[in-house]
Amino acid sequence: MNPTRKLDPVIKEHARSLRRNLAPAEKILWKSLRGRRFASLKFRRQHPVGAYIVDFICLEIALAIELDGESHLVRTNQDEMRDRWLASQGIKVLRFWNTQVFDENDAVMEMIWQECTQRTTT
Repeated sequence: MNPTRKLDPVIKEHARSLRRNLAPAEKILWKSLRGRRFASLKFRRQHPVGAYIVDFICLEIALAIELDGESHLVRTNQDEMRDRWLASQGIKVLRFWNTQVFDENDAVMEMIWQECTQRTTT
């Protein structure tokens, strides 16, 4: 991943639009992740990485978090390709369903915590 590479202006503007219009589950998760509130790590939301925009990412530990809604039920192949590409860039992807954030938020946060702890100690 080359952070100095110029971003496609279309992707950059799309990411800005997504940041202004977070889905309800993304708003809930962002409240916990923003401002180094979570494990003192800096997370970004709706961040461009290559040709993709990830929901949340901590560049310091190369961890992306994706929240999936119903639209992802028919996009499994695209999501798998995206995850493989991100992995090839050294980025680990954690995926959760929106309903998990609504119904099991403590468990979601615990899984993110465990991954962050593992990635910061290795």
